[in-house]
Amino acid sequence: MIFGPFGGILWLLGIVCAILVIVDVFTKQKKMSVEKKVLWTVFAVLFSIITAIVYYFVVKKK
Repeated sequence: MIFGPFGGILWLLGIVCAILVIVDVFTKQKKMSVEKKVLWTVFAVLFSIITAIVYYFVVKKK
């Protein structure tokens, strides 16, 4: 494993973060444009944990 014994935990955390961002974008962000929703979804899939942190501070803190 690349990350040792914590690799599975990091992978699971990444999946959970990606799912939370995607669900929030499509259920709670009614005023967000479709383009932004697609962009957040792509970023959530590619950079899950980092995207979740950025999403929290950029979108949820408004």
